[in-house]
Amino acid sequence: MIHGRHRHDALTVVVDSARELDSALDSAIGTLQERALANPCCGILVTREEPGQYTVAFDESVPFGVTHQRCT
Repeated sequence: MIHGRHRHDALTVVVDSARELDSALDSAIGTLQERALANPCCGILVTREEPGQYTVAFDESVPFGVTHQRCT
């Protein structure tokens, strides 16, 4: 199993309104879930970087099959 491949898999989500947020995050999470099926090693971490900007990324501190949220 190659763990390093996922370390760089991150998507940035930028939205202008709260009503866009759920759809945009669901899309980004779905994209990473599809990639994880080819090489399962860790879960997904959604980080709120600032209002309207989020990072959705693989993170080894999150168990495979799980998505966690974090605010910075």
